[in-house]
Amino acid sequence: MFGKLSRNLGGFVETVGAGAFNQAKSLGWPNVVARYNHDPNMVLGTTAGRTLALRTDNVGLEYEVLPPQSRQDIIELVERGDVQFSSFAFRVPRGGDEWSVTDQNYPLRTLHEVQLVDVAPVLDPAYPDATAGLRSLAAAMDAPLDEVRTMAAADELRRFFARTDAPSYRPPKPKVQATVAMMQLMEKRRSPFPGQG
Repeated sequence: MFGKLSRNLGGFVETVGAGAFNQAKSLGWPNVVARYNHDPNMVLGTTAGRTLALRTDNVGLEYEVLPPQSRQDIIELVERGDVQFSSFAFRVPRGGDEWSVTDQNYPLRTLHEVQLVDVAPVLDPAYPDATAGLRSLAAAMDAPLDEVRTMAAADELRRFFARTDAPSYRPPKPKVQATVAMMQLMEKRRSPFPGQG
């Protein structure tokens, strides 16, 4: 679904922009596969075989698949409600994503363009792998991938988004009473060499 936040993908969350699939759609959804749980051994249909149809609307990406007879068990799992979620696997071309933070100051990756690899009925609806997202963040921040992975494991990716342009705050000097200020001024006027004329 467009504009919805994913769950925590390893120190960041992700959202899909409304135009993320436009390029794939304009090319006729080339080489997209439907697989159960993203398993390459559990093919349900393909766009090349015309057993998988994809489309987008204002809500998100929708797919219909005509699975082979040998996959009746998966159809039964879906019909019974044991499998209720869908997911998709993708690659992000250079410049296809953008990094920012959520309202809660948590690292946010927004997908603007993706190369769709597969769609899948799944038991667990999270994206299949956060590693590609961490590589993208490392490139965006010009940081070593190992450092980004370490920070993700410690849930510290938000440190990449700390503001450095904020004005530095200096507390105001304490107020001095007028009589004390006058005495301090008089002390400064006194000669440093009393009695020496």
